[in-house]
Amino acid sequence: MADSRSSIDALLTEHFRYTPLSLIDDIINTVNAIIYRAVEAIESGLLSTPPAALGFADDAPTTISIRDADGDGHVDFPEARAEIEDGVHRLETLLEATVDKLFDKFEIYTLRNILTVPDDLAPWVRLAHYGDLTLPLPASAPTPASVLALRRQLQETHRLNLALEHEHARNTALLSQLHALIGQPSPAKLEADTNPPPPASAPLSFLAPHMPTAASHPLTTSAQFTVAQLPALRALVAELRPKIAALPAAAAKMDWDSGTELRRGYIDGVVRRVVGENGVGEEGGEGDTGRRVAGEEVRDLEGVVQGMGTGGEEDAMAE
Repeated sequence: MADSRSSIDALLTEHFRYTPLSLIDDIINTVNAIIYRAVEAIESGLLSTPPAALGFADDAPTTISIRDADGDGHVDFPEARAEIEDGVHRLETLLEATVDKLFDKFEIYTLRNILTVPDDLAPWVRLAHYGDLTLPLPASAPTPASVLALRRQLQETHRLNLALEHEHARNTALLSQLHALIGQPSPAKLEADTNPPPPASAPLSFLAPHMPTAASHPLTTSAQFTVAQLPALRALVAELRPKIAALPAAAAKMDWDSGTELRRGYIDGVVRRVVGENGVGEEGGEGDTGRRVAGEEVRDLEGVVQGMGTGGEEDAMAE
């Protein structure tokens, strides 16, 4: 019974947008407010009425004491005010008890017979905002868990987007600084400004690739130069073809057994390379680089060359 009443209350609350009990409480509170205003009006009316008109009289007229009077000349009875306040309080308590008793019955009757739906009819009630729903729900319908997961995914995506935007801004600033070091304007500045200022002195400008541009070497000029060089290239090819054909015959006629000239040429080449690496020049000469070779070293090298040359001639005579 309690479960059915809870389902009916939930259905009525969804329909009225407020609970049935809150409606009854509002009615009772309104009646109580009317009672309080009525009691206040009765109290103010009794207090404004002269005590003599309400039946209060001087109990001891023969006494010597004389009662005080108010501004209107009416005799003041302090006991009358206390009796009126006590009577009004009792009236208020009586009315509250009566309203509570009667409206408890009103609440029970209303919840059982007016603000209710029969138990056999409640499962078949469809409210207006349920008109476009298909019951039972399909398997693909979103569930609270899936909606919560999508909400968390959206929050994480938003957080990731903010992090990527921050990283993009940081990388853009870093690239701008690097382009400034090598003396090249950044792409972002080129897009923003159609007339960029000339680059200032860059300490790392030697790292920038120096690529030929279309302005310095137009395509038509390069093509014309290439076409102009074609006849010279053809003449060189025609001149080299007979020499290439004669190379096998010259190699066959070469005397590979005689190594004197080869050794001499090899030694001369080694001497030239050593002298070039160490830098041998005249005394007081300008432009010499590297280590200077003393005269004794040069004479020793010449003696080695002469000795090897003499040995080669003796070998040739012995053969």
